[in-house]
Amino acid sequence: MESATDLADVLKLYRLPFFNLLYRAHSVHIRFHDAQDIQRCFLLSIKTGGCPEDCGYCSQSAHHSTDLTRNPLLSVAEVRTAAEQAREQGAQRFCMGAAWRNAPAGEPFDRVLAMVREVKALGLEACATLGMLTTEQAYRLKEAGLDAYNHNLDTSRDYYPSIVSTRSYDDRLETIRAVRQAGITVCCGGILGLGESEEDRCKLLCELAQMEPQPESVPINLLVPVKGTPLEAAQQIETTELIRTIAVARILMPRSRVRLSAGRLSLNKEAQLLAFFAGANSIFIGEKLLTTPNVALGKDNAMLAVLQA
Repeated sequence: MESATDLADVLKLYRLPFFNLLYRAHSVHIRFHDAQDIQRCFLLSIKTGGCPEDCGYCSQSAHHSTDLTRNPLLSVAEVRTAAEQAREQGAQRFCMGAAWRNAPAGEPFDRVLAMVREVKALGLEACATLGMLTTEQAYRLKEAGLDAYNHNLDTSRDYYPSIVSTRSYDDRLETIRAVRQAGITVCCGGILGLGESEEDRCKLLCELAQMEPQPESVPINLLVPVKGTPLEAAQQIETTELIRTIAVARILMPRSRVRLSAGRLSLNKEAQLLAFFAGANSIFIGEKLLTTPNVALGKDNAMLAVLQA
Protein backbone atom coordinates (compact mmCIF):
# COMPACT_ATOMS: atom_id res chain seq x y z
CA MET A 1 0.00 0.00 0.00
CA GLU A 2 1.19 3.53 -0.71
CA SER A 3 -0.61 4.87 2.37
CA ALA A 4 -1.27 3.51 5.83
CA THR A 5 -4.83 2.51 6.66
CA ASP A 6 -5.13 4.72 9.74
CA LEU A 7 -8.47 6.54 9.50
CA ALA A 8 -6.93 9.99 9.96
CA ASP A 9 -4.51 9.33 7.11
CA VAL A 10 -7.26 8.01 4.84
CA LEU A 11 -9.49 11.01 5.54
CA LYS A 12 -6.57 13.30 4.74
CA LEU A 13 -6.08 11.44 1.48
CA TYR A 14 -9.81 11.58 0.63
CA ARG A 15 -9.82 15.36 1.20
CA LEU A 16 -6.80 16.17 -0.96
CA PRO A 17 -7.36 18.72 -3.74
CA PHE A 18 -9.26 16.78 -6.39
CA PHE A 19 -6.61 16.71 -9.12
CA ASN A 20 -3.84 15.97 -6.64
CA LEU A 21 -5.75 12.92 -5.47
CA LEU A 22 -6.43 11.77 -9.04
CA TYR A 23 -2.78 12.18 -9.99
CA ARG A 24 -1.66 10.05 -7.05
CA ALA A 25 -4.27 7.40 -7.74
CA HIS A 26 -3.49 7.21 -11.46
CA SER A 27 0.22 6.94 -10.71
CA VAL A 28 -0.49 3.92 -8.50
CA HIS A 29 -2.87 2.47 -11.07
CA ILE A 30 -0.45 2.47 -13.99
CA ARG A 31 2.29 1.01 -11.78
CA PHE A 32 0.19 -2.10 -11.12
CA HIS A 33 -2.23 -2.31 -14.06
CA ASP A 34 -2.59 -1.77 -17.78
CA ALA A 35 -4.77 1.36 -17.93
CA GLN A 36 -6.59 -0.02 -20.99
CA ASP A 37 -7.49 -3.30 -19.29
CA ILE A 38 -11.13 -2.89 -18.23
CA GLN A 39 -12.62 -6.24 -17.28
CA ARG A 40 -16.19 -6.83 -18.41
CA CYS A 41 -18.41 -8.78 -16.02
CA PHE A 42 -22.00 -9.94 -16.35
CA LEU A 43 -24.32 -10.30 -13.35
CA LEU A 44 -27.38 -12.56 -13.48
CA SER A 45 -30.06 -12.93 -10.80
CA ILE A 46 -30.48 -16.70 -10.51
CA LYS A 47 -33.12 -16.47 -7.75
CA THR A 48 -35.04 -13.21 -7.43
CA GLY A 49 -36.92 -11.68 -4.51
CA GLY A 50 -38.25 -12.89 -1.20
CA CYS A 51 -35.05 -12.32 0.74
CA PRO A 52 -35.57 -12.31 4.55
CA GLU A 53 -32.90 -9.63 5.04
CA ASP A 54 -34.07 -6.03 5.55
CA CYS A 55 -31.29 -4.15 3.70
CA GLY A 56 -32.73 -0.66 3.28
CA TYR A 57 -31.57 -0.27 -0.32
CA CYS A 58 -32.70 -3.62 -1.72
CA SER A 59 -35.65 -4.26 -4.02
CA GLN A 60 -35.48 -7.99 -3.22
CA SER A 61 -36.14 -7.73 0.52
CA ALA A 62 -39.38 -9.37 1.70
CA HIS A 63 -39.63 -6.50 4.20
CA HIS A 64 -40.27 -3.93 1.45
CA SER A 65 -43.23 -3.37 -0.87
CA THR A 66 -41.64 -2.99 -4.29
CA ASP A 67 -42.87 -3.85 -7.78
CA LEU A 68 -40.36 -6.67 -8.09
CA THR A 69 -41.55 -9.96 -9.53
CA ARG A 70 -40.26 -12.91 -7.53
CA ASN A 71 -38.72 -15.78 -9.47
CA PRO A 72 -37.53 -19.16 -8.19
CA LEU A 73 -34.05 -20.56 -8.73
CA LEU A 74 -33.26 -20.82 -12.43
CA SER A 75 -32.40 -24.08 -14.14
CA VAL A 76 -28.83 -24.95 -15.05
CA ALA A 77 -29.76 -24.76 -18.74
CA GLU A 78 -31.11 -21.21 -18.32
CA VAL A 79 -27.91 -20.11 -16.66
CA ARG A 80 -25.77 -21.73 -19.35
CA THR A 81 -27.72 -19.90 -22.07
CA ALA A 82 -27.26 -16.58 -20.25
CA ALA A 83 -23.55 -17.25 -19.81
CA GLU A 84 -23.15 -18.05 -23.51
CA GLN A 85 -24.85 -14.77 -24.40
CA ALA A 86 -22.66 -12.87 -21.93
CA ARG A 87 -19.53 -14.39 -23.47
CA GLU A 88 -20.72 -13.34 -26.93
CA GLN A 89 -21.09 -9.78 -25.63
CA GLY A 90 -17.50 -9.78 -24.43
CA ALA A 91 -17.89 -10.73 -20.76
CA GLN A 92 -14.85 -12.27 -19.10
CA ARG A 93 -16.46 -12.95 -15.72
CA PHE A 94 -19.97 -14.30 -15.12
CA CYS A 95 -21.52 -13.54 -11.73
CA MET A 96 -24.57 -15.27 -10.26
CA GLY A 97 -26.63 -13.67 -7.50
CA ALA A 98 -29.39 -15.25 -5.41
CA ALA A 99 -31.68 -13.50 -2.93
CA TRP A 100 -30.93 -15.71 0.05
CA ARG A 101 -29.86 -14.83 3.59
CA ASN A 102 -27.93 -18.09 3.79
CA ALA A 103 -26.96 -20.31 0.90
CA PRO A 104 -29.35 -23.30 1.10
CA ALA A 105 -28.56 -26.98 1.54
CA GLY A 106 -29.70 -29.87 -0.63
CA GLU A 107 -30.78 -29.70 -4.26
CA PRO A 108 -30.75 -25.90 -4.64
CA PHE A 109 -27.10 -25.72 -3.61
CA ASP A 110 -26.23 -28.72 -5.78
CA ARG A 111 -27.88 -26.89 -8.67
CA VAL A 112 -25.74 -23.80 -8.02
CA LEU A 113 -22.64 -26.01 -8.08
CA ALA A 114 -23.74 -27.35 -11.47
CA MET A 115 -24.20 -23.76 -12.68
CA VAL A 116 -20.63 -22.94 -11.63
CA ARG A 117 -19.31 -25.95 -13.55
CA GLU A 118 -21.22 -24.91 -16.68
CA VAL A 119 -19.88 -21.34 -16.53
CA LYS A 120 -16.32 -22.61 -16.13
CA ALA A 121 -16.80 -24.99 -19.07
CA LEU A 122 -17.47 -21.92 -21.24
CA GLY A 123 -14.08 -20.46 -20.35
CA LEU A 124 -15.46 -17.68 -18.15
CA GLU A 125 -14.44 -16.70 -14.64
CA ALA A 126 -17.23 -17.71 -12.26
CA CYS A 127 -18.38 -15.53 -9.36
CA ALA A 128 -21.36 -15.97 -7.02
CA THR A 129 -23.16 -14.07 -4.28
CA LEU A 130 -25.53 -16.33 -2.38
CA GLY A 131 -25.68 -14.79 1.08
CA MET A 132 -23.87 -16.21 4.08
CA LEU A 133 -21.86 -19.41 3.61
CA THR A 134 -20.63 -22.16 5.87
CA THR A 135 -17.01 -23.22 5.53
CA GLU A 136 -18.16 -26.54 4.02
CA GLN A 137 -20.22 -24.72 1.37
CA ALA A 138 -17.26 -22.53 0.53
CA TYR A 139 -15.08 -25.59 -0.03
CA ARG A 140 -17.74 -27.20 -2.23
CA LEU A 141 -17.96 -24.05 -4.35
CA LYS A 142 -14.19 -24.05 -4.71
CA GLU A 143 -14.24 -27.70 -5.77
CA ALA A 144 -16.86 -26.87 -8.42
CA GLY A 145 -14.49 -24.25 -9.85
CA LEU A 146 -15.78 -20.98 -8.39
CA ASP A 147 -13.19 -18.23 -8.85
CA ALA A 148 -14.66 -15.47 -6.70
CA TYR A 149 -17.32 -14.86 -4.08
CA ASN A 150 -19.00 -11.48 -3.64
CA HIS A 151 -20.03 -10.44 -0.14
CA ASN A 152 -20.09 -6.68 0.33
CA LEU A 153 -19.71 -4.86 3.63
CA ASP A 154 -21.95 -2.08 2.22
CA THR A 155 -20.71 0.73 4.48
CA SER A 156 -18.77 1.40 7.69
CA ARG A 157 -19.24 -0.73 10.79
CA ASP A 158 -20.66 2.31 12.61
CA TYR A 159 -23.24 3.22 9.95
CA TYR A 160 -24.18 -0.35 9.04
CA PRO A 161 -26.98 -0.72 11.66
CA SER A 162 -28.78 2.19 10.00
CA ILE A 163 -29.02 0.12 6.81
CA VAL A 164 -29.37 -3.52 7.90
CA SER A 165 -30.66 -5.09 11.12
CA THR A 166 -31.07 -8.76 10.16
CA ARG A 167 -27.38 -9.54 9.74
CA SER A 168 -24.41 -8.15 11.63
CA TYR A 169 -21.19 -6.71 10.27
CA ASP A 170 -19.32 -9.61 11.85
CA ASP A 171 -21.65 -12.08 10.09
CA ARG A 172 -20.45 -10.62 6.81
CA LEU A 173 -16.81 -10.84 7.83
CA GLU A 174 -17.27 -14.46 8.91
CA THR A 175 -18.47 -15.43 5.42
CA ILE A 176 -15.50 -13.61 3.89
CA ARG A 177 -13.18 -15.61 6.16
CA ALA A 178 -14.83 -18.87 5.07
CA VAL A 179 -14.43 -17.93 1.42
CA ARG A 180 -10.77 -17.03 1.92
CA GLN A 181 -10.10 -20.25 3.85
CA ALA A 182 -11.49 -22.28 0.94
CA GLY A 183 -9.10 -20.60 -1.49
CA ILE A 184 -11.74 -18.57 -3.36
CA THR A 185 -10.86 -14.97 -4.20
CA VAL A 186 -12.80 -12.27 -2.40
CA CYS A 187 -15.01 -9.64 -4.05
CA CYS A 188 -15.97 -7.15 -1.35
CA GLY A 189 -16.90 -3.48 -1.50
CA GLY A 190 -19.69 -1.10 -0.66
CA ILE A 191 -22.44 1.26 -1.71
CA LEU A 192 -22.30 5.05 -1.84
CA GLY A 193 -25.36 7.25 -1.35
CA LEU A 194 -26.88 5.48 1.65
CA GLY A 195 -26.75 8.67 3.68
CA GLU A 196 -23.26 7.90 4.93
CA SER A 197 -20.63 10.52 5.74
CA GLU A 198 -17.16 10.98 4.25
CA GLU A 199 -15.84 9.37 7.42
CA ASP A 200 -18.06 6.32 6.87
CA ARG A 201 -16.68 5.92 3.34
CA CYS A 202 -13.14 6.13 4.63
CA LYS A 203 -13.85 3.68 7.45
CA LEU A 204 -15.18 1.21 4.89
CA LEU A 205 -12.05 1.60 2.78
CA CYS A 206 -9.89 1.10 5.88
CA GLU A 207 -11.77 -2.10 6.73
CA LEU A 208 -11.24 -3.45 3.22
CA ALA A 209 -7.60 -2.42 3.00
CA GLN A 210 -6.79 -4.02 6.36
CA MET A 211 -7.96 -7.45 5.21
CA GLU A 212 -5.10 -9.90 4.82
CA PRO A 213 -4.83 -10.48 1.95
CA GLN A 214 -6.73 -7.57 0.52
CA PRO A 215 -9.82 -8.31 -1.61
CA GLU A 216 -8.95 -9.18 -5.19
CA SER A 217 -12.07 -7.29 -6.27
CA VAL A 218 -13.53 -4.12 -4.73
CA PRO A 219 -16.90 -3.12 -6.21
CA ILE A 220 -17.88 0.50 -5.65
CA ASN A 221 -21.63 0.86 -6.16
CA LEU A 222 -23.80 3.95 -6.39
CA LEU A 223 -27.20 3.53 -4.78
CA VAL A 224 -29.98 3.03 -7.32
CA PRO A 225 -33.04 4.16 -5.33
CA VAL A 226 -35.96 1.75 -5.64
CA LYS A 227 -39.54 2.78 -4.93
CA GLY A 228 -40.87 0.98 -1.89
CA THR A 229 -37.55 0.71 -0.08
CA PRO A 230 -36.58 2.86 2.92
CA LEU A 231 -33.92 4.58 0.80
CA GLU A 232 -36.17 5.41 -2.15
CA ALA A 233 -35.78 9.16 -1.48
CA ALA A 234 -32.06 9.11 -0.68
CA GLN A 235 -30.18 12.12 -1.97
CA GLN A 236 -27.84 11.36 -4.85
CA ILE A 237 -24.22 12.05 -4.03
CA GLU A 238 -21.94 14.19 -6.16
CA THR A 239 -20.06 12.33 -8.87
CA THR A 240 -16.82 13.75 -7.50
CA GLU A 241 -17.44 11.83 -4.25
CA LEU A 242 -17.62 8.59 -6.23
CA ILE A 243 -14.37 9.46 -8.01
CA ARG A 244 -12.67 10.31 -4.71
CA THR A 245 -13.74 6.98 -3.24
CA ILE A 246 -12.42 5.06 -6.24
CA ALA A 247 -9.14 6.99 -6.12
CA VAL A 248 -8.59 6.25 -2.43
CA ALA A 249 -9.51 2.60 -2.97
CA ARG A 250 -6.90 2.40 -5.71
CA ILE A 251 -4.17 3.93 -3.55
CA LEU A 252 -4.96 1.72 -0.54
CA MET A 253 -5.48 -1.48 -2.55
CA PRO A 254 -3.15 -1.15 -5.53
CA ARG A 255 -3.43 -4.72 -6.83
CA SER A 256 -7.22 -5.08 -6.55
CA ARG A 257 -9.73 -4.82 -9.37
CA VAL A 258 -11.77 -1.76 -8.46
CA ARG A 259 -15.16 -2.32 -10.02
CA LEU A 260 -17.31 0.59 -11.17
CA SER A 261 -20.54 -1.24 -10.44
CA ALA A 262 -24.20 -0.29 -9.89
CA GLY A 263 -25.48 3.17 -10.71
CA ARG A 264 -23.58 3.83 -13.93
CA LEU A 265 -26.78 4.98 -15.65
CA SER A 266 -26.51 8.18 -13.61
CA LEU A 267 -23.00 8.85 -14.97
CA ASN A 268 -22.15 10.32 -18.35
CA LYS A 269 -19.31 8.96 -20.47
CA GLU A 270 -16.83 11.53 -19.21
CA ALA A 271 -17.53 10.72 -15.56
CA GLN A 272 -16.95 7.03 -16.20
CA LEU A 273 -13.70 7.73 -18.03
CA LEU A 274 -12.62 9.84 -15.06
CA ALA A 275 -13.39 6.88 -12.80
CA PHE A 276 -11.11 4.72 -14.93
CA PHE A 277 -8.38 7.34 -14.68
CA ALA A 278 -8.79 7.30 -10.89
CA GLY A 279 -8.26 3.55 -10.80
CA ALA A 280 -11.45 1.66 -11.67
CA ASN A 281 -10.74 -1.19 -14.07
CA SER A 282 -13.91 -3.24 -14.30
CA ILE A 283 -17.56 -2.73 -15.23
CA PHE A 284 -20.69 -4.85 -15.40
CA ILE A 285 -22.27 -5.17 -18.82
CA GLY A 286 -25.79 -6.31 -19.68
CA GLU A 287 -29.27 -4.82 -19.47
CA LYS A 288 -29.66 -5.41 -15.72
CA LEU A 289 -27.60 -5.73 -12.55
CA LEU A 290 -29.70 -8.29 -10.69
CA THR A 291 -32.91 -6.20 -10.74
CA THR A 292 -31.87 -2.63 -11.59
CA PRO A 293 -31.25 -1.27 -15.11
CA ASN A 294 -27.76 -0.95 -16.55
CA VAL A 295 -26.04 0.81 -19.43
CA ALA A 296 -26.78 -0.43 -22.97
CA LEU A 297 -24.03 -2.54 -24.54
CA GLY A 298 -23.59 -0.19 -27.49
CA LYS A 299 -22.92 2.76 -25.19
CA ASP A 300 -20.39 0.76 -23.21
CA ASN A 301 -18.60 -0.32 -26.37
CA ALA A 302 -18.43 3.28 -27.58
CA MET A 303 -17.12 4.47 -24.23
CA LEU A 304 -14.44 1.78 -23.97
CA ALA A 305 -13.36 2.45 -27.55
CA VAL A 306 -12.21 5.89 -26.39
CA LEU A 307 -9.55 4.19 -24.27
CA GLN A 308 -8.12 2.53 -27.38
CA ALA A 309 -8.11 5.66 -29.56
